[in-house]
Amino acid sequence: MTGWMLLSCLLLAAAVQAQTATRHEFTVMQAVDYARSNNVQVKNALLNIQIQQQTNRDITSAALPNINGSVGMTDYLKIPTSLIPGEIFGQPGTYIPVQFGTKYNSTASIQLSQLLFDGQVFIGLQARKTSIEFQAKNAEVTEEMVKTNIYKIYYQLAASKNQIDLLDANIARLVKLQHDANELYKNGFAEKLDVDKVTVQLANLQSERIKALNSIDVGYYGLKTLMGMPAKDTLVLTEKISADQIKMDLLTDTAYSYTDRKEYQYLQLGKKLNEFNIRRYKLAYFPTLSLNGNYSKNAQRNTFSFFGKGDWFTTSYIGLNLAIPIFDGFAKDARIKKATLEMKQTENQLDNLRLSIDNEVEQARLNFRSALTTMDFQKQNMVLAENVYNQTKKKFEAGTGSNTEINAAQTDLIAAQTNYINALYSAIVARVDYLKATGKL
Repeated sequence: MTGWMLLSCLLLAAAVQAQTATRHEFTVMQAVDYARSNNVQVKNALLNIQIQQQTNRDITSAALPNINGSVGMTDYLKIPTSLIPGEIFGQPGTYIPVQFGTKYNSTASIQLSQLLFDGQVFIGLQARKTSIEFQAKNAEVTEEMVKTNIYKIYYQLAASKNQIDLLDANIARLVKLQHDANELYKNGFAEKLDVDKVTVQLANLQSERIKALNSIDVGYYGLKTLMGMPAKDTLVLTEKISADQIKMDLLTDTAYSYTDRKEYQYLQLGKKLNEFNIRRYKLAYFPTLSLNGNYSKNAQRNTFSFFGKGDWFTTSYIGLNLAIPIFDGFAKDARIKKATLEMKQTENQLDNLRLSIDNEVEQARLNFRSALTTMDFQKQNMVLAENVYNQTKKKFEAGTGSNTEINAAQTDLIAAQTNYINALYSAIVARVDYLKATGKL
């Protein structure tokens, strides 16, 4: 393949890829909605609802009539022989072999069975709605877990613009400082070492900017994966986040309810299903009543002529069957006690979850307060470091300050900005954790 042909193929492949890529501009709620339809865990949780619906149909079938048809044909290669007492034919003390029946027998029948009463089936029918709600709540728990992570990553990526803006501002300052130091050096008011120090700082800062951009790109790929979005698609975050938004008065409303938490609702439904299970096994002590019927046609021939002339004999019946449980080796008692213990486990889980929610809310509240305080402190520290840098720069430009002082001020400013960005990220996570803990996310 020639170079031009290879280049053409590469350009064509790039064009095809560009055509299949999609651009998405999302708010955080749009990102969550996208994940509801595309995240694998959420999709499987929603499929569990459909699986439960089919399970319910299977349970319902036990209460509906069952109708079966059958067609059969028998070719007796050797007609069965029976022995009858010889007394019938005046030959006492002997048995005479006799063949009864015909070579060909054919039967066509239809059977009907209908369950009239079975306590376990009826409880299963009553539990259908709860079992659907149980799976639906499980899907909500999964969605909330994904939603929590999306909120954290989304707002951290939205806040990352602040980090890049600060780095760009620092780079612009150092470029200006490098120019000033170089001019002073040319005029004999500074040493070459002063210019080299600024150049090294500028190179380090530009390297930090590249690393920050790479980290942000990795964050975007992580968010796409969490949302179930193809990596080739373009994701644009349309919401911004600021310190004022993070500090919105969430801590003034300290009330919360266990039932606001999806996990608590899920366990409550699990307990309800446990109760259905106990009732189901208790009703197994009751008799079951069923109706059954049959209608059949039977024909017997010595020649294979079922489709010609000949009689088809009819048999039909209808009956009731009452099955009374008497003794099963204590199996039902074991099932009841097992189901009762399982419900006790669920009650213990609910008790433990209440304790966990209380602890989680208090920890989240403390962490959020601490994160807000730290963020405010680091913001004030950053402003102060910027003022110190500006004053030091003015002294340097007036010739009353040293290059060492301005380098130290620049280093302190970068450290203060880094601390502020980290505090901002921590406050975002703390806010989301507090909202989740109180069931308000």
